[in-house]
Amino acid sequence: MHITVILSLFPAVLAKWPLRGRQEHLEGVPASFDCAMRKLAYAYGKQLLPRMGAYEDLYYALDLNSPDCKETLDGPMPLPTQFEVPRHAIHVSPLGSDTGDGSEAQPLRSLQKAADTAAALGRALVLRGGTHFLEETLYLGPEHSGLVVTGYPGEKAEVSGGKKLKAIWKPYNTTGANIWVADISGQVDDVPGLQINGVRATRARYPNMPHGLEASCGYGCMIDGGKGKWTPPDFDKFGKVKYHTDHTPEHYRNTTHGWFNEYMVGVDGLCSVYDPPVSYWCSEHPSGGGAFAFRTPTGLTYDFPNGPYEHGEDARLFVWRPGRWANWMFDIANYDAATGNFTFGRGGNQGARGENSGSDFFIENVMEELDHPGEFFFDKRTSKLYLYHNGTGAPPADATYITPQKQVLVNMTGSQWNPVKNMKIQGIKFSAAAPTYMEPHGVPSAGDWALDRYSAVFLQGTEGTLIDGCQFQRLDGNAVMVSGYNRDVTIQNSDFAYIGGNAVAAWGYTNETTSDPGRPGVKLANVPAAGVDGTDGEHPRRTTVQNCSAREIGLYEKQSSFFIQAKTAESRVLSNVFFNGPRAGINTNDGFGGGDEIAYNLVFSTCRESGDHGPFNSWDRQPYLTTVRTGEPSMIMQWREIHHNFLIDNYSPQEDVDNDDGSCYYKTHDNFLVYGGQAMKNDFGGHDNHHYNNVDAYVGGALGTCETLAGHEDYFYGNYVVMTGETVGTCLGDRMHDNRYFTPSGAISSGCSGFGGKVAKTPSDDDILMEAKKKLGMVQQEALVI
Repeated sequence: MHITVILSLFPAVLAKWPLRGRQEHLEGVPASFDCAMRKLAYAYGKQLLPRMGAYEDLYYALDLNSPDCKETLDGPMPLPTQFEVPRHAIHVSPLGSDTGDGSEAQPLRSLQKAADTAAALGRALVLRGGTHFLEETLYLGPEHSGLVVTGYPGEKAEVSGGKKLKAIWKPYNTTGANIWVADISGQVDDVPGLQINGVRATRARYPNMPHGLEASCGYGCMIDGGKGKWTPPDFDKFGKVKYHTDHTPEHYRNTTHGWFNEYMVGVDGLCSVYDPPVSYWCSEHPSGGGAFAFRTPTGLTYDFPNGPYEHGEDARLFVWRPGRWANWMFDIANYDAATGNFTFGRGGNQGARGENSGSDFFIENVMEELDHPGEFFFDKRTSKLYLYHNGTGAPPADATYITPQKQVLVNMTGSQWNPVKNMKIQGIKFSAAAPTYMEPHGVPSAGDWALDRYSAVFLQGTEGTLIDGCQFQRLDGNAVMVSGYNRDVTIQNSDFAYIGGNAVAAWGYTNETTSDPGRPGVKLANVPAAGVDGTDGEHPRRTTVQNCSAREIGLYEKQSSFFIQAKTAESRVLSNVFFNGPRAGINTNDGFGGGDEIAYNLVFSTCRESGDHGPFNSWDRQPYLTTVRTGEPSMIMQWREIHHNFLIDNYSPQEDVDNDDGSCYYKTHDNFLVYGGQAMKNDFGGHDNHHYNNVDAYVGGALGTCETLAGHEDYFYGNYVVMTGETVGTCLGDRMHDNRYFTPSGAISSGCSGFGGKVAKTPSDDDILMEAKKKLGMVQQEALVI
């Protein structure tokens, strides 16, 4: 079947799609180009993921049904990936019984029993259709190696971390509102989230979210941080920090002058909010953009309009760090109703960078803020669930009410010495994992991220794992975590939507403290000195994410990405479509090992709620010893390649490829890079950045780079650069050449006199997009007829 929707024609008065940035830059972007470029993005996305058919989600994300930029929603019906049922498989069904024999006629009911039985018999495990609610996390260890876990063809098998509630609704306040209450005593101890017919309700909060939790407010739905009074950090709360800087001559990275040459961390002190309690940002001399030692405010005073609250101590405050680099979440240790002061308790560990005060914020989980349709509140004291029904009359009795309870749905864990091998998980939907943003977080390296080692599907100590054709939807933490020792994990043909944290995170270990919650019971030696050493293998290598889609991620933790890696090497991120996230789309948190490839991806509408960055962001503030570059221990990483991507920096806009603080050894080439302040960036000791053969469309300037040492220079050549300004930027001498620059006047007015190329007036939309199509493989080669 083929979908074709014919859209009516409107006058050719074009507006610009969500495009945020400096006014002078926005004015330089023709609306006609913006529209034509989005249509090309739609075509490219369908080319990357033909299984999505007309790809309706992409169509609407690009706003191609707007009156001023119409495109036809066109394509075949989506084709879900189908897998054959292996012979003699063990079957499991939500309607089965553990007294059955596991046959298709007598399926088991318990996923754990079914997995154990299948592995013991050397058979596959087939999940029949319906929702498999987990009472306990499904554990898959080395004894399950080789197990294939698959959904039954033509049925929809779903693994849920939720609890289905039995709710008998009674009116609570139906005069001027539509609030109902249900007593759910004995069913659950807490309701951290609520999904009604598979869609999230919003926990009672102020300010309200007009369209609910699953629709981004951008910079809105918050209280201006300047209107609150922030209690300063308590620098003595955890005692003194212990500094460590590695002065070992063999560990000195000599590729820059004065930037990030030595491994350094601080242990304890204010970094005791992390587990393990260690961070570059507690070291003696952290450096880079906006660098200073970690700290957070300890409280807030604010007169909330619906306050004072009866139980303000139950509230939770969500606070942006100034600059909107990450958001902190705080539980309340003490609430003073008379003064409106909240003393913070647990929390403040959800980002790596600190500040003396907070920025924009909101409050949730207080009954007095249950004042908007679609909100809910659970009273732990009475076990009563309140719902402001978004409709007329009572909430439907036949609706499903699911509260996420289990944080990890599948835990696949072995070790480097006894790994889980060659597991396959295919054709399964994962849903309703519980929130993890208040769980222990660690600072994985010297980037700005903090991470929690939790996810719906958790991998540690595996080899050859394949996740294929799966759906990850409405998970309140990370979807997939590739933690520690993993080799050749592949995640493909899978879709991620409405995720509370990251879609996929890969995070290795080095030995920085005597213990680590990710490796319970393991006593680590030579700490923190061994933190520089990445040669012990305890990190992911050759992780592949390909042919996947991801959208609406970071609903809770705003410093979240479609793919983030730290202490990870040789990753491949290929042929994916990523859009609608709060922060950078793809993030490499450090330069650990390198050898990564990011290619043939469509990424746009990132940084919708945060400041700076864009579709891709990197840091390299912390040197590590690895064997990735040559097979021998080295402080120098292998080159990373970013090529043949279609990246649109429509929300930041800073750069499509933001090589931040110390980033090095990047070959960025043959991409279509749209919008942004400049085409190429390197700062704070960055070096060995080669930007070549790209089409950079409607950037402010060409490049901004920093001074480099001999032998570690940057290069900028062969690029097609359409600028809204008339200044190229940094001069690189003979290392910038064969570029084609285009400006409104057809001239370069100032700056680098030897700008390494020719300049002409801004080309037509068709000319720019033809150059882009050549890079993206969208130009059909005509056969030569003789």
